Amino acid sequence: MRFLIITHVMHKRQNKQWFGYAPYVREMNVWLKYVDDVEVVAPCNNGQPAHIDMAYQHSAMTFTKIPSIAFTSFKRAMISLLAIPKISIHIFKACLRADHIHLRCPGNIGLLGCLVQIFFPHKLKTAKYAGNWQPKAKQPLSFRFQKWVLSNTFLTKNIKVLVYGHWENQSKNIKPFFTATFRDSEIEIPVKREYLGDLKFVFMGSLVEGKRPLWAIKIVEALHRQARKVTLDIYGDGILRNDLEQYIRDNHLERIVTCYGNQRIAVIKESLKTAHFLILPSKSEGWPKAVAEAMFFGCIPIATPVSCVPEMLGNGKRGILIAGELDGATNAVKEHLSDQTRLQHMSVAATKWSQYYTLDVFEKEISKLISY
Repeated sequence: MRFLIITHVMHKRQNKQWFGYAPYVREMNVWLKYVDDVEVVAPCNNGQPAHIDMAYQHSAMTFTKIPSIAFTSFKRAMISLLAIPKISIHIFKACLRADHIHLRCPGNIGLLGCLVQIFFPHKLKTAKYAGNWQPKAKQPLSFRFQKWVLSNTFLTKNIKVLVYGHWENQSKNIKPFFTATFRDSEIEIPVKREYLGDLKFVFMGSLVEGKRPLWAIKIVEALHRQARKVTLDIYGDGILRNDLEQYIRDNHLERIVTCYGNQRIAVIKESLKTAHFLILPSKSEGWPKAVAEAMFFGCIPIATPVSCVPEMLGNGKRGILIAGELDGATNAVKEHLSDQTRLQHMSVAATKWSQYYTLDVFEKEISKLISY
């Protein structure tokens, strides 16, 4: 079987290997166990792989380079518009060569893939929609258009569209799904936390506006100002990092808040084993891996009720849901800190739920999709 991946993920080449964003590549390597040949159509650059990148694991891999496209400025928009015909031709030719077409959505390249796949109604297809599938979610027009095309059984045939969460009134193309990071062999009984003394908080994710890392800092800062012993470890990088570090210095938080940048999964894993809480106050999510990873080790997530997050957190039984403005979110955290027994039960429930969704279970489900 020749398996085609169409994605917007930026790639890098080193020592005859192709690297990409580690959470994405780690997942794709599971898919690639069941295929003979693989072709990736994606943008690439000449940079060196970073800590957050990892290599594909497949001996018969072809890479088709395409430009990245974006519409963040007038100049970029004009360049992107001129590149679209060439990109579409590359995608079309790759689809001709493929036995199974796999789309990674949402994204600009995924959008083009959604349109091109219409001309291949008889080929096996899967699409991974890694964003928020909630029907009434406020999203960019391009995201909503991709959701409409993928859901439309007249335009999009012979496909399984993997989405996060269970939603009503979905077409037969749509399949609720999940993602995973850890294996059955990594399951362990978490250390029982005490919530009366020093409290360790963690933030994991891109340091961008949509993830609201400043909220995480301000929640911990508010607890610190009330004489609670708290620390916050921030893992991730992005355009807001310098601003966040400046805020930490300006408010004299250096002793309680530390930015570690991007780190390997082994480092993250060890941090989560001892952390009490993960804070992820995102504006939008799909299936936030950071939340599931924290829960795997008994670390209680504090997250906004976006996408399938309420489902993941059992509507508050397996984690703390925060909504509204920053003050309300902070008060919700403080309210939960007053009930240690409740938090310990929450930690156990979070662990039990997350440890079901392992890479072993994920791999079994993927093998069914490859051969459906």
